[in-house]
Amino acid sequence: MNAEGSSVSSGQVRADGSPRLEAFKLYIDGEWCESASGRWLETKNPYTGKAWAVIPRGNAQDVDRAVQAANRAFVSGPWASMHPSDRGLLLHRLGDLIAANAERLAELEVRDNGKLRVEMLGQMKYLPRWFQYYGGLADKIEGRMPPTDKKGMLHYVSYEPVGVVGAITPWNSPLLLTVWKLAPALAAGNTVVIKPSEYASTSLLALVELFEQAGFPKGVVNVVTGLGAETGEPLVEHPCVDRIAFTGGNLAGRNIYEAAARQFKRVSLELGGKSPNIVFGDAGIEDAVKGVISGIFAASGQTCMAGSRLLLHSSIHDAFLARLVEVMKAARLGDPNSPDTDVGPVATEQQLQKVLDYIELAKEEGARCILGGRRATRPECGEGWFVEPTIFADVTNDMRIAREEVFGPVLSVIKFDSDDEAVALANDTPFGLAAGLWTTDLARSLSLPKRLRAGTVWVNAYRVVSYLSPFGGFKESGLGRENGLEAIYEYMEAKSVFINPRPAITNPFTLQ
Repeated sequence: MNAEGSSVSSGQVRADGSPRLEAFKLYIDGEWCESASGRWLETKNPYTGKAWAVIPRGNAQDVDRAVQAANRAFVSGPWASMHPSDRGLLLHRLGDLIAANAERLAELEVRDNGKLRVEMLGQMKYLPRWFQYYGGLADKIEGRMPPTDKKGMLHYVSYEPVGVVGAITPWNSPLLLTVWKLAPALAAGNTVVIKPSEYASTSLLALVELFEQAGFPKGVVNVVTGLGAETGEPLVEHPCVDRIAFTGGNLAGRNIYEAAARQFKRVSLELGGKSPNIVFGDAGIEDAVKGVISGIFAASGQTCMAGSRLLLHSSIHDAFLARLVEVMKAARLGDPNSPDTDVGPVATEQQLQKVLDYIELAKEEGARCILGGRRATRPECGEGWFVEPTIFADVTNDMRIAREEVFGPVLSVIKFDSDDEAVALANDTPFGLAAGLWTTDLARSLSLPKRLRAGTVWVNAYRVVSYLSPFGGFKESGLGRENGLEAIYEYMEAKSVFINPRPAITNPFTLQ
């Protein structure tokens, strides 16, 4: 692809003269362009371990151009004067285009982050719902006219877009987690500059082509790829950026929060988790085993909501683990594009080493490895970045393997004896993103979610999200909420207006 208006050019020769790679471009002010520096970053396929494309290595100059374009589009031009109903129509049109291009977007996601094609295609087919939902909300955000105790005055409250939004997104579900920000931000009337992960940028650049086709005005959506220090930091610190929306690790989230605070910017942070998946003695074993697998081994454990701590009732502990190990021993690793594959690679070589380091740490701490515990060397894994699905028993909640986010296919199993102990263990964590519980007791199903300090609680289910339901965390798992009605208000400012039709100020030196 090297047609005008495309994110991809014919190719780029690497410095060592090896074969050409697909070369993607930045998208700034409605134009496809190379970075100001002319430098590139390789993006590698986790299944092969080899580079397949290059993306521009943006810098502060590129960020400034993108932010200035977004600011112009917000202040003046067709987007600034567009009726909310027309914004909604654009979002609906975009959703239709995403549905029509789901196969291509899924292919790029798999190449970039190694997730199973069956999951990524499902995500791509689900993405239009966000644009349909928020497209429908665009012209339904109504002001209020609350009563006032100020006699003779008219008082109303209106909701207005924040301005320029800087969105910084991760590599594990690039488009899904970007859309969680884009759809409500655009529905509210904001403009956006996106800095995707340098490890997974290509699918977003392909998505932006669809914004063009849908008819979004220039400057409304801009994408600058590159390293965090060279593009992410300038985006956060740019004085014309009014709000930051970030999904990623806690260290980066803390740095972003501190930098944004210096300019009093509004921030939402969706950070990590060490989520408990609690299985009680009365649970249906087969369903609970599947729920535990879904919580930690789906997506190779690379989800912020991963149920990485299995809290298991002592009455079923041994039988449950035996069944869990039996099922996972049969799990098929390999090509993420194959419909027969159950577990794909981890997304980056750095992440592979991090996961392996945590596995060794768990062994040193005294946890008992009952499955996996090493890099996968099966023939079907080739040179890819695979970790054997790993289960540690005899874990205590003070071990680092139980307290720190591994972000890989590694499960820590902790035994409990009572409901109170389960709740105490579940809440004894710096995080609070999600929790699951498995039980057939209706009273427990209703009472325990209130006691769990987590933004999302699943009962007899795990890893369920919806455009209709707010998502976010307690404690160090972040600030703010994405999805649902709550999300659009994250991208709006409330403004109070008092109108005095008959001025009669008696004393200007007192509060009126």
